[in-house]
Amino acid sequence: MFNKILIANRGEIACRVIKTAREMGIATVAIYSDADKNALHVEMADEAVHIGPAPANQSYIVIDKVMAAIRETGAEAVHPGYGFLSENPKFAEALEAEGVAFIGPPKGAIEAMGDKITSKKLAQEAGVNTVPGYMGLIEDAEEAVKISTEIGYPVMIKASAGGGGKGMRIAWSDEEAREGFQSSKNEAANSFGDDRIFIEKFVTQPRHIEIQVLADSHGNCIYLNERECSIQRRNQKVIEEAPSPFLDEATRRKMGEQACALAKAVGYTSAGTVEFIVDGEKNFYFLEMNTRLQVEHPVTELITGIDLVEQMIRVAGGEALSIAQGDVGIKGWAMESRLYAEDPYRNFLPSIGRLTRYRPPEEGPLGEGVVRNDTGVFEGGEISMYYDPMIAKLCTWGQDRASAIETMRTALDAFEVEGIGHNLPFLSAVMDHPKFAAGDMTTAFIAEEYPEGFGGVALEAAALRRIAAATAAMNRIAEIRRARISGRLDNHERHVGSDWNVTLQGESFDVTVEADPEGATVRFADGGSHRVTGGWTPGDALARMQIDGAPLIMKVGKISGGFRIRSRGADLKVHVRTPRQADLARLMPEREAPDTSKMLLCPMPGLIVSVNVAEGDEVQEGQALCTVEAMKMENILRAEKKAVVSKINAGPGDSLAVDDVIMEFE
Repeated sequence: MFNKILIANRGEIACRVIKTAREMGIATVAIYSDADKNALHVEMADEAVHIGPAPANQSYIVIDKVMAAIRETGAEAVHPGYGFLSENPKFAEALEAEGVAFIGPPKGAIEAMGDKITSKKLAQEAGVNTVPGYMGLIEDAEEAVKISTEIGYPVMIKASAGGGGKGMRIAWSDEEAREGFQSSKNEAANSFGDDRIFIEKFVTQPRHIEIQVLADSHGNCIYLNERECSIQRRNQKVIEEAPSPFLDEATRRKMGEQACALAKAVGYTSAGTVEFIVDGEKNFYFLEMNTRLQVEHPVTELITGIDLVEQMIRVAGGEALSIAQGDVGIKGWAMESRLYAEDPYRNFLPSIGRLTRYRPPEEGPLGEGVVRNDTGVFEGGEISMYYDPMIAKLCTWGQDRASAIETMRTALDAFEVEGIGHNLPFLSAVMDHPKFAAGDMTTAFIAEEYPEGFGGVALEAAALRRIAAATAAMNRIAEIRRARISGRLDNHERHVGSDWNVTLQGESFDVTVEADPEGATVRFADGGSHRVTGGWTPGDALARMQIDGAPLIMKVGKISGGFRIRSRGADLKVHVRTPRQADLARLMPEREAPDTSKMLLCPMPGLIVSVNVAEGDEVQEGQALCTVEAMKMENILRAEKKAVVSKINAGPGDSLAVDDVIMEFE
């Protein structure tokens, strides 16, 4: 077995590999860029080597720099994680020439499966079901339009060397095919150094289900069941689970056998994933093979008890698999929620900045379930514009799907993140969505259920009353604290009023708070009541309350006259006032938002790639105005209505902050 391995990656996956290596007694080496000098993976590793400036194309994906770090530290093997150099055959070749083991598949398998065009042809030859499409290289946008028309819209435009949702576009028309081809080509060149594009039929109403395979160099190959990855936005997975709520055992076996047949056909070793599109009739089609560890591998580990990173290391060390197909079972259910630095209220656009508060839920048992959190950040750390916006992968396990979902709901409510935009509210909303709870979903779930974007969660009346009761009781505690600090009263509790008005989400409740040493009974004017207990103290950012014996976890912030409460995807301003204050508040006029209807504002921190119009141009609704790149993704900004461009304030190469004015209209 190896004595020392280098992890050619960063963030949560580098931390994940270090944990397993440590358990195996293997020393680890981290590499880091200027932006990552204080990163968690650097702190966790036994050694760390600086490899260059922040941009990945000047550090993490420069093979010569990584090889220099290997020589400097004497590492015997390299784990590439995912992304960066993980599917780069030139890197595997360089390692082989240096006599350093690659903790991944052989170079030939990477070349065969890493190229989506070649992999589809090989899949067909291996007897794997495939999607109709054009596998030849496409020279320009007009050829892309011609091919798309022949296949029939909608089509999927993909980067041959792509992954992680980058270099992918769905086109429903000639114009979208033309624009999508160019954007995919640009993203592919920037992210992978390979701008080749291919096109295939987009299967409507699809589910994205993938099979985890594990193979050694002794001819053994097994499949470790499937993962359902249908909750996606911009072709990037957001929530994954194992097993799938859709598959039956017969389909699972067929998919697994085809995945293993493909792996054997290309001489595959190590952990890999064969991705399929599955339609409503359980017909499945080969999508691609990822010749690396997948982001969502923890859910497979949770239902099988198999450490995939350990198996990858052992296979790379020449060991035969100690697990046979018959040893692989399905124990319980697992969920993974990807926590991203992105603002769901701004169409999931990336967010950067400092994590002023980062408190994940405690890992380990939670009720009848289990919590696992794979992360690479820490409180006070910086989310950089140079890398993927992932903050953490929150995973839960339960005896069944309902239990895993309920554990995830509780864990999401307890996850504290401040300082940046993040998608925790959206993740909570999905967990509570009836269609998701029923397992009724396709890859179009987000587009269909949130067609106007995510605008937050509107809680039902029962949930609002529970929060109203909790905040009324909490407000009483805060009032007692204020009285005690000010020294106004000798007997603080006796003189704090019991009658209050609570307003939230447009609802108003008159309540009476009857306190006792164990908690409070909050009575509503309509005759209902709730028993509130819990240990909240003013200043606590998290309130763990019990309402009639049932748990209620809320993130708590202070606002004038009440609280900012976040729970189950809802973000609420809760005002708790005396009856007189409530009467006066009703007379206050609403503040009007500033008029920005004649401006194009930058929706996220980013770099202007191109400006498609000039001052004086008349633009039509839906017309492309400019392209902004953030976190390696290109975003086309379009006109919301017909207008004339009066002023352009930014050009290609300019770096902009959120809400900077790009252009103005007459």
